[in-house]
Amino acid sequence: MRKLALPEEVLLKIEKPARYIGNEVNMVRKDLSEIEVRFAMCFPDVYEIGMSHLGIQILYDMFNQREDIYCERIYSPWTDLDKIMREQKIPLFAIESQDPIKEFDFIGITLQYEMCYTNVLQILDLGQIPLHSCDRTEDDPIIIGGGPCAYNPEPLAEFFDLFYIGEGETVYFDLIDAYKENKKAGRSRIEFLERAAEIPGIYVPQFYTVTYHEDGTIQRFFPHNPHAKEKIRKEVVMDMSHTYYPKKPLVPFIKATQDRVVLEIQRGCIRGCRFCQAGEVYKPVRERSLEFLKNAAYEMLKNTGQEEISLSSLSSSDYSNLKELVNFLIEEFQGKGVNISLPSLRIDAFSLDVMSKVQDIKKSSLTFAPEAGSQRLRNVINKGLTQEDILNGASKAFHGGWNKVKLYFMLGLPTETKEDMEEIAVLSDNIARVYYAEIPKEQRNGKVQITASTSFFVPKPFTPFQWAKMCQKEDYLEKARIVNAKMKEMLNWKSLKYNWHEADVTVLEGVLARGDRKISAVIERAYQKGCFYDAWSETFDNDKWMEAFDELGIDINFYNTRERDLDEILPWDFIDVGVTKEFLKREWKRALEEKTTPNCRISCSGCGAKVFEGGVCFENKN
Repeated sequence: MRKLALPEEVLLKIEKPARYIGNEVNMVRKDLSEIEVRFAMCFPDVYEIGMSHLGIQILYDMFNQREDIYCERIYSPWTDLDKIMREQKIPLFAIESQDPIKEFDFIGITLQYEMCYTNVLQILDLGQIPLHSCDRTEDDPIIIGGGPCAYNPEPLAEFFDLFYIGEGETVYFDLIDAYKENKKAGRSRIEFLERAAEIPGIYVPQFYTVTYHEDGTIQRFFPHNPHAKEKIRKEVVMDMSHTYYPKKPLVPFIKATQDRVVLEIQRGCIRGCRFCQAGEVYKPVRERSLEFLKNAAYEMLKNTGQEEISLSSLSSSDYSNLKELVNFLIEEFQGKGVNISLPSLRIDAFSLDVMSKVQDIKKSSLTFAPEAGSQRLRNVINKGLTQEDILNGASKAFHGGWNKVKLYFMLGLPTETKEDMEEIAVLSDNIARVYYAEIPKEQRNGKVQITASTSFFVPKPFTPFQWAKMCQKEDYLEKARIVNAKMKEMLNWKSLKYNWHEADVTVLEGVLARGDRKISAVIERAYQKGCFYDAWSETFDNDKWMEAFDELGIDINFYNTRERDLDEILPWDFIDVGVTKEFLKREWKRALEEKTTPNCRISCSGCGAKVFEGGVCFENKN
């Protein structure tokens, strides 16, 4: 009988105790006496969010296929349990064995969103592991960071022993085998880190020195250890149909945010939107074969009992075998009570036909992401979507029976004018007009409902907008007021609804996204003041963050409101994602000239991703 880390009286006091007890369907159990390496995979957010993450499911399955490795899971305890664990000095534990995480060899923390950075410190603190890598001893686990935020690891450099840059399926076993050899030879922690630094894709922050100019910009960034590389190239899986994929994914006992089987159909995106980090860092586009996906869908549904399958991709419509795959899923599973979810679709005749087969039209809404209201600004961001495309898509949807549409936009984009902002309201109204002009009264399913939502633009590393300036909080809110006022002037204002994002969070996200090593101290100070779960509006405390910046004398405007010089050394310049800095500069200049760049399948733009010798770059090679 497995002993739980939390006593019964604690489990009875807290919200959703099932977050912490494990024993889910497909949970892996191993005999610890036969294990050589214990690896804890951590998602620094609440269980329901972490259980929805495909990357952890892939690595969990991959690691546990090896008999010498036991991979377990950690999630951030919610605020109620966090308080009890501190009061009663209960060490943070892994879900599977319920053992304290300080007893593990590795803790791998996935960094999906900047606003989870203080939760990383919560994990280490509750785990009774020193926060700073320089303070850890031979008895402490090796702390690894990975995921999209690791493409600028510098704000977290103080807290991690190493970062894995890129996709986890390639060199993780090389790293673990190096650890086993190091341990067997009786070598030290630092000797292991030196060996790790020689492995492709691995970055060990403590082996690098940063110097600064008087104005606070980076003067030099260089390795001071002979084992460390000048440049770290991201790791990429090029053969997506002969790699690891979980056939028996974990099934939570409580409802997760994405409570369904996830079928990743491809990685990367051909579109080249200039604000999108994922579109650049996951290049080139690599598809999974139709046969692989058919088998995976069948196996996962059989092994989980889930009633929904979702196709995962940055742009599902660009998957070349989408029609065949969707028809297979409908024919094979829909009659068996399995719903099919199709996010990230471009609204065209095929997509609407498919959605009409798999959705309850009366209950569901269609989602468009124009990102900008005006055509001028859509050209600046290289959205590749005209007003005609949007209105034609809406027309097809309305004729297909839909009357609810969600629209997503960004405010604060480079070169944005007041007219661009007001065009968000105009476009929303024009979509409503299509409904009333084209759908006869007797065929309408009530009024049309158009919900426009705006988030505030945050420039991200490895995008053409990485040099762009951001707005201050007051500027963002003024932009939202302009859109809101224009919405009320529209002919169909009763059919329009407008939502906007929190500006405080955006400002902070901007600093964390493009910050350097100096930001580590701010994250730690904010955590010491009680900040964690900053991604949750009910627990986010902007005042404490602002106090942390003030006390340390760090100016937010240095990171956010200045436009960077094209020749400035950026904190992430030592990472090679394939896409070159020269290409990003060229795209930044084209944005300022309002020029669009064709997608990868129309024409190669010479971004640099050909260096990986596969994927979309070589689709038409003779």
